[in-house]
Amino acid sequence: MQQRTVDQVELSGKRVFIRCDFNVPLGTDGTIADDSRIQRALPTIKHALQHGAKVILASHLGSPKVERDPTKSLAPVARRLTKLLGTDVPLAPDCIGPEVEAMIDALRPGQAVLLENLRYHAGEKKNDAEFARGLARGVDVYVNNAFGTSHRRHASMHGIAEYCPVRVAGFLVRDEVDYFHGVVDAPRHPFVAIVGGAKVSSKIGVLEHLVEKVDAFLIGGGMMFTFLAAQGIEVGKSLLEAEMVDTARAIMAKAKERGVGFHLPVDCVIADRLADDADVAIVEVGAIPADRMGLDIGPATVQAFDAVLKDAALVVWNGPLGAYEYFAFRSGTAHIAHILGASSATTIIGGGDTADAVKRVDEADKMSFISTGGGASLELLEGKVLPALEVLDIASA
Repeated sequence: MQQRTVDQVELSGKRVFIRCDFNVPLGTDGTIADDSRIQRALPTIKHALQHGAKVILASHLGSPKVERDPTKSLAPVARRLTKLLGTDVPLAPDCIGPEVEAMIDALRPGQAVLLENLRYHAGEKKNDAEFARGLARGVDVYVNNAFGTSHRRHASMHGIAEYCPVRVAGFLVRDEVDYFHGVVDAPRHPFVAIVGGAKVSSKIGVLEHLVEKVDAFLIGGGMMFTFLAAQGIEVGKSLLEAEMVDTARAIMAKAKERGVGFHLPVDCVIADRLADDADVAIVEVGAIPADRMGLDIGPATVQAFDAVLKDAALVVWNGPLGAYEYFAFRSGTAHIAHILGASSATTIIGGGDTADAVKRVDEADKMSFISTGGGASLELLEGKVLPALEVLDIASA
C-alpha cells in the first residue's frame, strides 16, 4: 500500500491513538461470542506497546439507538483485551471529556486505555469536526487499524486525521489492502468471482470492475433473480429490482463480449415465505410459481458451480448465495463453502455476511483469507480508494 504504516514511525513515549474495529458479536449474557476481530487487531497494539507508546484504543460497537445504551458498552472488550494482552486495559467512562483526558494523561509508556463506544456520540457518524478535535487532543500518532470501517467518513476514521501530526495504517489495514490489491491487480488464472447478496444495485461496481479481470462469474443470492428476469424468465415473488433489469442485461452482454463466463443458477429453493418452517420445494429457475419466492440456489446449480470452481486458481467470494441465516435456505451457501474449503485455489472471502456464512459451516479455517470488512472489501473490489486511507500519510519512495 502507498500509505505509511505503524512500523515506519517513532512511537516511544508518544501518545498513539489506534482506531480499531472491536464491533464484535455479543451473546445474550453480554459476553463476546467471537473475538476474531480483537485477535486480528493485536499485532498492531502489541507493536505499539512494546515500542513504548502510550496507547489510546478506540472503536464503535453496534449502532446505539438510545443514548449510552449499556448493551453497547465496550466493557466486555476491555476485559478480553486485558486477558489477551496480559496487562490491564481499563475502560474509560467516555471517549472525550475531562475524566478521559485525566486517564490518558496518566498513561505511562507501554500502557493502554480503551475509550468507551465512539457511537455514543452523534458526532462520530457525522464526522463532526469538534468531536474529531476532542478525540485528537494531545495525540502524536494516529493509527487506522479498522479496515472494516475504512469506507466510512466518520470522525474517528476521517476527520481526526486533520488534527494529528502523524497518520499511518496499522498492520491489519496494511494486510487487507495489500491482499486485495495483490490478487485483483495481478490475479492467478483461472480467476472466478462468486457474487451473491440481495441486490444487483449494491454489486454493480464489483461486477463492472471485475469483468475486466475474471474468467468467470458465479451469480447467486437475491440478485440472481434480476439477472434471470433480464433473460425473460418469470421469477414469481422473488426479490426483483425491476429498475436494474437493463443494467443486468448490459453486464451480461459485456461479459459475453469479453469471453467471461457468466453462470446463473439453473434451479433454486422456493418457499411461500421466509421462515424455517415454510413450505419448501426445489424447482428449475423457469418454473417458479407466481405465489412463491426463490430463497437459495438448488443442488443442480451447486453441481454446475462446482464444475467451474474445480479448475479455479483464484476465487473471490462476496455475498451469500441464499438467505443463509435461515437453516432452510443455507444449503447452497454451505455447499459452496465446503467446495472451497477442499479446493487448492486461493480463496478470498469478502467479509460481512459471507465471512459469517463460512464460519457457520466451519470452513473459515480452510480459506486463504477472510476480510474483516464487508463494505470496505466491496469498495476495494470496485477499484475505489477507501476514504479513511486517503487521509493517511503517503510513504516516501
